Amino acid sequence: MNICEQCGYHLKMSSLDRIELLIDPSTWDPLDEDMVLLDPIEFHSEEEPYKDRIDSYQRKTGLTEAVQTSIGQLNGIPVAIGVMDFSFKGGSMRSVVGEKITRLIEHAANQNLPVIIVCASGWRTCRKEV
Repeated sequence: MNICEQCGYHLKMSSLDRIELLIDPSTWDPLDEDMVLLDPIEFHSEEEPYKDRIDSYQRKTGLTEAVQTSIGQLNGIPVAIGVMDFSFKGGSMRSVVGEKITRLIEHAANQNLPVIIVCASGWRTCRKEV
């Protein structure tokens, strides 16, 4: 059940783990997977350029952004689904995440599909995890 037996908190799950649990095998059909954040004004903090931070999350997670969107099937029912990944900058919503979710909802509306959004933000997970 992905719950710590000692403290009762949920263990962390990646978006890939969630997709594997929810979506029928071989039905995941990604949408907008190549959409990435641009930094036209070269925004950066004192510590590290913004692009370097995003690149770091991309290398760490293997994802291009904090949400994956797709058309897939859940128990044989076609659905439009967006799954966020907390490991990518805490699942924070920036322009690409918002755009991908908007496009997912628009696609679902055009195809008459139900929409499922799996949010992954917050910090209340098992503290004993390494």
